[in-house]
Amino acid sequence: MATVYPIQVASAFDVTPSYSGNFIPTLWSGKLAEKFYAASTFADCSNTDWEGDIKNMGDTVRINTIPTVTIRDYKVGQNLTYEVPTSGSIDLLINQGKYFGVQVSDVLEYQAKPSLMSMFTDDAAMQMKIAVDRECWLNLFNQGAAANYGATAGALSAAYNIGTDTTPVTLTGANILQTINALGSVLDEQNVPETDRFLVLTPYDRQILMSSNLAQAQFMGDATSIQRNGKIGQIDRFTVYVSNLLPKAAAGQDYFGAASAGTAKRHTMVAGHKCAMSFASQITKVENIPNPNDFGQLVRGLNVYGRGITQASGLTAAIVA
Repeated sequence: MATVYPIQVASAFDVTPSYSGNFIPTLWSGKLAEKFYAASTFADCSNTDWEGDIKNMGDTVRINTIPTVTIRDYKVGQNLTYEVPTSGSIDLLINQGKYFGVQVSDVLEYQAKPSLMSMFTDDAAMQMKIAVDRECWLNLFNQGAAANYGATAGALSAAYNIGTDTTPVTLTGANILQTINALGSVLDEQNVPETDRFLVLTPYDRQILMSSNLAQAQFMGDATSIQRNGKIGQIDRFTVYVSNLLPKAAAGQDYFGAASAGTAKRHTMVAGHKCAMSFASQITKVENIPNPNDFGQLVRGLNVYGRGITQASGLTAAIVA
């Protein structure tokens, strides 16, 4: 009698892989690739003394300013005049906000092995710093005193050409130190203290600076390695930073991308004193909730911040081609 073999019927739940042809399985690695981030510099170049005073978007931080005492001539026997110093105030409005929101599927997190929720939150924090940094520089770099900008900068001499949108300075190894010194002199003419000064360059400017004859002699090494705030050392009286987040404009456009009289591609080189700008930022909410539409979690965070000019005389910028 002939042997009868049972017929195998494919099931909808049959997940046995087919080995016909070249079968290459997909492997999920438990290791993560390194990610590069732009250096965040704005908070390091501004006054953040009031950062702990904010809680929610819409709060106002009222900053008292130091009053100016009048100096008078003296003659023997005269009656002295006394004044009551009056302190002014500056309002730092916490009216800016940015948020992030991500979802993580249980299946994806199981396959990836690392904690995706933690990884996404860490990445969101770095991306938040970059977005805030770019927005702050874009809106404040040209808000210093009018005498601190242009082809005739200098409150006393009007002698320094640090560029305009229509005639930016073309940097070379021969003139970049002259431009940096001009920024320092602009601040000197405004009686800006020599301590706590900053200078923020683009990578392009740094390359020119490092190829100049005097750059290597004037740079001072740090005790620690370069951090993610872009700090690279000292030159003249400036702490020098490098950042990709400084404002730049294409020919025929302004720094926001709108049409303008600017005829050349240009970017900024910003210098000043830490007291020139005030900045306060706080992540007020981070929430982790179940995803109502899928297996997994949702995480979202809100960052509120404010930025403003508190000493206009302490901020300047060169417009560079």
